[in-house]
Amino acid sequence: MATVQLRNPTEGRAYFDRKKASGKTSMEAVRALKRRLSDIVYRRMISDAVATATGPRGQQGTATGSSVTGSHPQAGSSEKSLPGPAETQDRTLRAAVG
Repeated sequence: MATVQLRNPTEGRAYFDRKKASGKTSMEAVRALKRRLSDIVYRRMISDAVATATGPRGQQGTATGSSVTGSHPQAGSSEKSLPGPAETQDRTLRAAVG
């Protein structure tokens, strides 16, 4: 983000130029610009999270029946356990027949 800000006449470029004018080296001014941009992104993420706070039920606007925590699907036939142990064949018998 900082590199793109420096390519064009933006607020970031003006901030960089002010830092350079105050005696910072180029690397120090870029570091300050990166910190400023990360602070802006962080504040935006926090304000978005507060604005769309939803609580434990999921995303805003979802129906109560579609919540993952509240669904209880029926078990399909492939998920049911077998009635008893599977029958086994003796390995010596299979080797003699095969």
